[in-house]
Amino acid sequence: RRNREHLLLPSFPRPSDVWRRCGVFRRLGPRLSLYSHNSLEILVVTTPIPPHSLQFIITMKLALAALLTAQAVAFAPSGKFGVSRTAMQMSETATETEKAFAKLPASVKPGVVTGQALVDLLDNAKENKYAIPGVNVVGSNSINGCMEAAKKYGGPIMVTFSKGGGQFIAGKAADNTDDKASLAGCVAAAKHVREVAKYYGVPVVLHTDHCQKAWLPWFDGLIEANEQYFEETGEPLFSSHMLDLSEEPLEENIAICKKYLERMAKINLLLEFELGVTGGEEDGVDNTDVDASRLYTQPEEVWYSYQQLSEVPNAQFTCAASFGNVHGVYAPGNVDLQPKILDNSQKYIKEKLECEEDKPMKFVFHGGSGSSPDDIQEAIGYGVIKMNIDTDTQWAFWDGMRAYEAKYHDYLQGQIGNPEGEEKPNKKYYDPRMPLRAGEEAMADRLVKAAEDLNCVDVLN
Repeated sequence: RRNREHLLLPSFPRPSDVWRRCGVFRRLGPRLSLYSHNSLEILVVTTPIPPHSLQFIITMKLALAALLTAQAVAFAPSGKFGVSRTAMQMSETATETEKAFAKLPASVKPGVVTGQALVDLLDNAKENKYAIPGVNVVGSNSINGCMEAAKKYGGPIMVTFSKGGGQFIAGKAADNTDDKASLAGCVAAAKHVREVAKYYGVPVVLHTDHCQKAWLPWFDGLIEANEQYFEETGEPLFSSHMLDLSEEPLEENIAICKKYLERMAKINLLLEFELGVTGGEEDGVDNTDVDASRLYTQPEEVWYSYQQLSEVPNAQFTCAASFGNVHGVYAPGNVDLQPKILDNSQKYIKEKLECEEDKPMKFVFHGGSGSSPDDIQEAIGYGVIKMNIDTDTQWAFWDGMRAYEAKYHDYLQGQIGNPEGEEKPNKKYYDPRMPLRAGEEAMADRLVKAAEDLNCVDVLN
């Protein structure tokens, strides 16, 4: 690409594991692939047409013209990968390389980000030492609070659905046999976010939270929904999913993760996996009585996981390594966070890989609510690119509604009659949108504070 030189080969070997691990392999069409590493790009046309025939030359010229017209096509949002496209369609993606945000890679656009755009965003967070708030939501109001906050603080947001949250979104009266309602609620909410996210002008990551071994049928349903969406649009419905198999032996945990990652990588889905155990209780996952030693992950476990998952072609993953994290909010002194564990793990992996990268693993921080700013800053310095927030935003939403009720208490005691007169109507006060909106605003304000703690303010422009 740099020298406008192109190598034509009658045949080209399949990429080795080293190439797949160090470079980028993308299928651009039924007969067109691109191998990339640093400044080197090799465009490969697989064709039964004899070399040097007129038809072969025309095929190659169309392919090369498409590459020259859209030099960065391989690094456009990866939703464009995996779908058959003509040379004309490829050249049209040239406009997609125009930067939407001054401080972010060109692949990152307003709205839901997936595939290479997601990887670019997370790499940018790691390089610039900020972390994205990952917020559990249970309906359109908490979704609104998330994206409103991101618009205020000028950064990305991760909208996260849990299995229980999905069921609540579908409706508690819906038939949840075989997790049907939980799955339907998550899928419906993801499509809702896709429809509205771009109007907030910020990058949005669509994610699902803890999935333990007993819940794998729910996870299977999510992957199937992504595969169907990918077949229709060329990108997955969600950006990423989490498998939490930390209760299982390490080898079994990673073997199952690897099996799912092989399927996810084909449709540009990122996997978040957990090592060790996050204490406390959250949305059906109860680790309140877990042995304290399991709250701290060892570097050898992180390296083993990195090594195994890196063997999957096109694999992208993040690690929720426990370093004393606990879900919920506790009195000061009751939680002993040790972010240094993340630093030790990064150094261990770097030594094993013999690479120059100081932070080869992307870490995520679970149980972030109530954490001290110092612990958060230290963790970000060691490669944390996302922090989960649930307990604090739940309280903020409720507190906003509570304050609304306190302010208008005398207007909420009946449909008619208030301090302004016995016949005055109160409809505009008890309209459900009023207290819910107060909850949204309070939640958004709390997330702005969280973004400040995570260095995630004004990272777009």
